[in-house]
Amino acid sequence: MAKAPDLFDAGEPSSKGYTAKDIEVLEGLEPVRRRPGMYIGGTDERALHHLAAEILDNAMDEAVAGHANRIEMELAPGDILTIRDNGRGIPIDPHPKFKNKSALEVIMTTLHAGGKFGGKVYDTSGGLHGVGASVVNALSEWMEVDVARDKHAHKMRFERGHAAGKLKDLGAVNRRGTIVSFKPDFQIFGKDTHFSPAQLYRMARSKAYLFRGVEIRWKCDPSLIKGETPAEDVLKFPGGLLDFLRSEVVGNSTVTSREFSGRTENRDGKGAVEWAVTWTPMIDPFVHSYCNTIPTSQGGTHEQGLRNALTKALRSHGERTNNKKTALVTADDVMAACCAVLSVFIREPEFQGQTKDKLSSPDAQRLVENVTRDHFDHWLAENPQEADKLFEFVVEQAEDRLKKRQEKETARKSATRKLRLPGKLADCTRDAAAGTEIFLVEGDSAGGSAKQARDRATQAILPLRGKILNVASAAAGKLQQNQELADLVQALGCGTGAKYRSDDLRYDRVIIMTDADVDGAHIASLLLTFFYREMPRLIAEGHLFLAMPPLYRMTQGSKTEYARDDAHREQLLKTVFKGSSKVDVGRFKGLGEMMPAQLKETTMKPGNRTLVRVDIGEDEREDTEDLVERLMGKKPELRFQYIQENAQFATNVDV
Repeated sequence: MAKAPDLFDAGEPSSKGYTAKDIEVLEGLEPVRRRPGMYIGGTDERALHHLAAEILDNAMDEAVAGHANRIEMELAPGDILTIRDNGRGIPIDPHPKFKNKSALEVIMTTLHAGGKFGGKVYDTSGGLHGVGASVVNALSEWMEVDVARDKHAHKMRFERGHAAGKLKDLGAVNRRGTIVSFKPDFQIFGKDTHFSPAQLYRMARSKAYLFRGVEIRWKCDPSLIKGETPAEDVLKFPGGLLDFLRSEVVGNSTVTSREFSGRTENRDGKGAVEWAVTWTPMIDPFVHSYCNTIPTSQGGTHEQGLRNALTKALRSHGERTNNKKTALVTADDVMAACCAVLSVFIREPEFQGQTKDKLSSPDAQRLVENVTRDHFDHWLAENPQEADKLFEFVVEQAEDRLKKRQEKETARKSATRKLRLPGKLADCTRDAAAGTEIFLVEGDSAGGSAKQARDRATQAILPLRGKILNVASAAAGKLQQNQELADLVQALGCGTGAKYRSDDLRYDRVIIMTDADVDGAHIASLLLTFFYREMPRLIAEGHLFLAMPPLYRMTQGSKTEYARDDAHREQLLKTVFKGSSKVDVGRFKGLGEMMPAQLKETTMKPGNRTLVRVDIGEDEREDTEDLVERLMGKKPELRFQYIQENAQFATNVDV
């Protein structure tokens, strides 16, 4: 039997083409030019703007350290970007390790060279790895750095990462700081990738918000601007992150009238935190987070700390006020409509990758959670009305989440089985929805009469047991558990809320047919509230109707008429039943008392019946919402107020 080949069996040497000379050692900034994605995340427009962020972050580190209070950013034609600061200036004296090079040249041409490793020069900084400025230099067609220290200026030029000459002495000057000008290399980024003035302006503005002690001056050549970006602007925001948040949510109503904001100083070396939070359902939620002024677009541990603090404090408030729905609230509900800006300053932060999109420092989570939890507890205690309003809003988010999950589970179950209609539904035989009707009737008695009186081809009957749930005041969980409403939704087949689908509605008309008395009117009101809150498009598309069954049967000899109400009865007595002959007037106690033939003739037969289509005019929407909330909502005091205001207009009260 032949021996199976072994991987390590001697054979023809296969390594002839792979020797020591094939091993490349990349020196200086060559690794950056060969693999730019490792350092700036790619070579697209986002990566291009990362170059600007690296230089701007260095200037911001000087400002945060207290050595600069002004930064200038200027964009010129040809994608030439200049960033100036009035900080200490990059050192230009010879480097101890590289005697023939200035510190400036070492910083700009050597990876992992910088003044932010030991923590002596900068207490907190955005730069960590000593690669930011050198990476920008490596990926630029050219870069010029002008440094003014001790009232003396020097300048040096670089081309594609290499020094293009010696450090030049510019003589005495009456200024200080660093000026960096560079032009990104089209060999790296391509000829179609350019700086966006709007994006650079937003970057500068966000930095000004993050550190209220700095003034950033923006300037851009007008020929480069598209849209509303200003050609020149001075950015300084004494209000810090609160100003930032207000600029982001301006024009949108918020759940609370006051924002939750604050800041702590870095007194004990553990770090500083600043935050501004509000809640609004009008726009998509967001959390803009920063660490040492570096934007962390993918969040991280500091965002998790804020999330934990807000959730724990709100749940604690719910427990203090004995709110039974506290257990429903999760962090997702708290953050569902939350708009927040968060900034932390910590020593030696840990990021995921050189682009620093996500903070991974465990200490940041503990710092943010402890600080903001304590302040939020006080904020809730000092503003009880605002706290209750916010908690009620968060509970609504929780109920909505549970409702959507239930609908999703129902939809998933429905997809695996054939359509199953409620057992008590007497469906019509026509398959198409056009021309069909479903009558919603109260009780099995009325349902029995209606089933006998209907046109089987086009009319379906769904009996409902008693008074259905008031959806305007009930929790989402109760809505899902209510069998009568579940049967109704299943019979209509079109879903509710955001899941409503017009094409899946199984009937052309949905007709509410209740007794012509107070109880019947109450049931009709509950059904109208359900459709208004859960299926508003069904109303808007003209599918909802009210049947008008008679309240009286009037007979005089062989003549029979039906009256809808007391006023109609009096009208018939004066017009149809003239003369001295006695008129027998019988009052129907309910639809179940009517003979099927009578019900068909008066209420269900097209051509004879009276239907009222439910419609909400464009100018009536606000008043309708207010009326539904007052009469059917969760607050009994609003109903009591409405009764007080309108009691004088009530007549023929049925008590």
